[in-house]
Amino acid sequence: MKRLGAADRAMVICIYVFLVLLSFSALYPFWNTLVVSLNEGMDTAKGGVTFWPRVLTWTNYDIVFGDKNLLNAFWISISRTVVGTVSATLVTAMLAYGMTKSYLMGRKFYTFFFVFTMYFGGGLIPTFLLIKSLGLMNNFLVFIIPALVSVWNMIVFRTFFKGLPAGLEESAQIDGCSNWGIFAKIILPLSGPVIATLGLFTAVAHWNDWFLPTIYIFDQQLMPVQSLLRRLLNANLISEQMGIDSNTVERMSKKSITSKSLVSATIMVVTLPIIAVYPFVQKYFVKGVMVGSMKE
Repeated sequence: MKRLGAADRAMVICIYVFLVLLSFSALYPFWNTLVVSLNEGMDTAKGGVTFWPRVLTWTNYDIVFGDKNLLNAFWISISRTVVGTVSATLVTAMLAYGMTKSYLMGRKFYTFFFVFTMYFGGGLIPTFLLIKSLGLMNNFLVFIIPALVSVWNMIVFRTFFKGLPAGLEESAQIDGCSNWGIFAKIILPLSGPVIATLGLFTAVAHWNDWFLPTIYIFDQQLMPVQSLLRRLLNANLISEQMGIDSNTVERMSKKSITSKSLVSATIMVVTLPIIAVYPFVQKYFVKGVMVGSMKE
């Protein structure tokens, strides 16, 4: 800063102020939701709860974790996210590895076929009829099978695989290693950054998705947590949307719980698990998101 001129210092200060305000605008809604979830509901209804809870309470979370529907929805979301992320990442990586082979018959046709689906789709009604004809309605596999292949992720994987030294595969083939062995023992271990990055994006997509179960799932026991949260946000009566009986509703009123405080607690419970994943894969982002950014 000392070596900069007055105009440059002013510009740097403006940039820092802008970034601070931008960060605050992004973080404050989340922080305020946390504060409201930790504040007594009737006190929150009076207004003025901004940065700190006035009347600290854990009652909102007691009600949320006491709801059996929410706990079951959490299990569905966790299962869907884990199984969907692992299977989609593995299948897409295998497809991308095959597309790197110049001797693959019809490779140009396959490339055109995959890219074509990125620009043109059949729409909701044909997709619904397809899912119904496959017997995936009200089936847990409807979360997994339609999302097994992502064309965009396949292109990123393929670009990364092409950047690996060709001598690695050649030496493995001389030692008698098959394509499956090369993929499992060489390609995947070297692809940690791109797997972590795309795996996280896939996991976030699975965790946050509410539209698909709204269309294809009618069984309450298969509803993920995001669908339950959407129903919670859109419902007029808490007792109807969360399946709480009249005794629980009466107990809630005695504990000064309001719909706003309960919704805030539910949002925090739904959001925090996927946020907790970021620190574990953050170190891979810089390298992973740069895959394919430069062409030689």
